[in-house]
Amino acid sequence: MHFEARHTGPDAQERAQISRVIGVRDNDDLARQVVPASILTNEPLDLPGAVSETEVLQLLGNIAARNTVRRAMIGTGYYGTITPPVVLRNVLENPAWYTAYTPYSSLTTRPCGPSSPPQARGAGQACASLTP
Repeated sequence: MHFEARHTGPDAQERAQISRVIGVRDNDDLARQVVPASILTNEPLDLPGAVSETEVLQLLGNIAARNTVRRAMIGTGYYGTITPPVVLRNVLENPAWYTAYTPYSSLTTRPCGPSSPPQARGAGQACASLTP
């Protein structure tokens, strides 16, 4: 099976079914309905023909071979930057970013009985029931 056949999406029968479901004749009809006329072109794109997977891998290998391998510098030094206090406080030091704790969860989900004082439930909060 060619590379193109494995990566082109639905076949003709599936495209026809999709078109029926969404109420269009075909992909061209869909494009005419959703793409503004000022940017829609009826001219075919000037694209090269499909190639096999082996050929694609060779082409990509040729492109990759043009890369120049250099020493990675990420994380190799200290940069004396100042993090604004608002970022420190609201992002880096905010426990909501690194814990699942919700401040009011213990007040709203813990079971309590009729003898529990109202302040144990929180203002206007009802106790969770253990029975269905």
